[in-house]
Amino acid sequence: MIGARKAIRDSEMTSKERLLAALRRQEVDRLPWSPFLTYWWDAQSEERQKRGQIEYCREIGADALLRGANSTVACSDVLGLREVPLGEFYNYTDDLPGCTIRRTTDGKRKYVLFETPVGKLSMTLTYSPAGNTWFVTEHQIRAKEDYKTLQYMVEHMKIDACYDPVNKQLEELGDNGLTVPVVSPFLKTPFQSFVEHFVGIEKLIYDLNDFPETVEETLDAMSKKAKTAVRVAADSRAEVFISWEDSSTTSISPDLFRKYVVPEINAWGEILHDAKKMLVHHACGHVKELLPLMARENIDAVESISPPPTGNLEIWDAQKMIGGRMALIGGIEPVKLATYEGDAFDDYIREILQKMDRHSYILANSDSCPPSVSEEKFRKISRMVRE
Repeated sequence: MIGARKAIRDSEMTSKERLLAALRRQEVDRLPWSPFLTYWWDAQSEERQKRGQIEYCREIGADALLRGANSTVACSDVLGLREVPLGEFYNYTDDLPGCTIRRTTDGKRKYVLFETPVGKLSMTLTYSPAGNTWFVTEHQIRAKEDYKTLQYMVEHMKIDACYDPVNKQLEELGDNGLTVPVVSPFLKTPFQSFVEHFVGIEKLIYDLNDFPETVEETLDAMSKKAKTAVRVAADSRAEVFISWEDSSTTSISPDLFRKYVVPEINAWGEILHDAKKMLVHHACGHVKELLPLMARENIDAVESISPPPTGNLEIWDAQKMIGGRMALIGGIEPVKLATYEGDAFDDYIREILQKMDRHSYILANSDSCPPSVSEEKFRKISRMVRE
């Protein structure tokens, strides 16, 4: 073992090798450092954005980990997100057999209407200037019969292999990092997509109590379609995939998580592991009560562990709870990344570096990056990691 560690020190890993080793819980030459540039990147100059995040990570001395930057499938847009900035990366199309999709816009709102032989669904998306993001303000599911309409849409949605965008990104990356495509056509597990996109938390809880069979029939149809997409992903060149679960006890209870999310994630993990691929679970909220369940999932890493005040668990406590069963990604809280300066910032990063076991860990800011964060902070973290 000593000889192996010396060999690692004497021959520096590439970013790709370093990231893969961390995810596989193997020896690394140094701690991988992969900033999550969501929101921050959108605020950068057009010239910088044209150079791309891969080149930017190389410039600041970081390891490029492109989380959810694409998908390996082209699928019908049952989510209604094709026109928003998030959706354009996921190869959505309006090709949904037996359904007509109509889209209109009115200033800061977008309206999507789905017309099928068994019923109609509609949704509204609203733009938030403060958050620079679109969010669903009127969900598709508003009545019991709407589940049957959604089920019809899901059963007829197309799932086709679409490897070219990912292959192009792989060529651009080379040995400079990893691309981690989103694995689900719903961006996340069917249940969590109900929470965020199709139904909403409050109504979903009522519906599960009032007519659980109807809800679960639609979830089952979505589960079958998601597994089709995962099998397509497993046949691609990508080595690691992510599910945008956004897991948090602010939106799901441990019991519901255990019943509806864990089995789905486990099934995806089995498919991907059989193909020698890896699966990452994105959990960016309050995960203290969920992490023991995640620790038994068929996954390789939990991504975007967020300490307080954004989350409710320090990254080093998460590492103790996981017990080495999988890798962790995250740990730098976005509010502190934006507001801490000088010695306070240095001490904060140093505390993470000192308390964390560098094996099975990728240092990152958790979930997002405020536009106010200076580039010098990224460069300083790079220098501290190398020290």
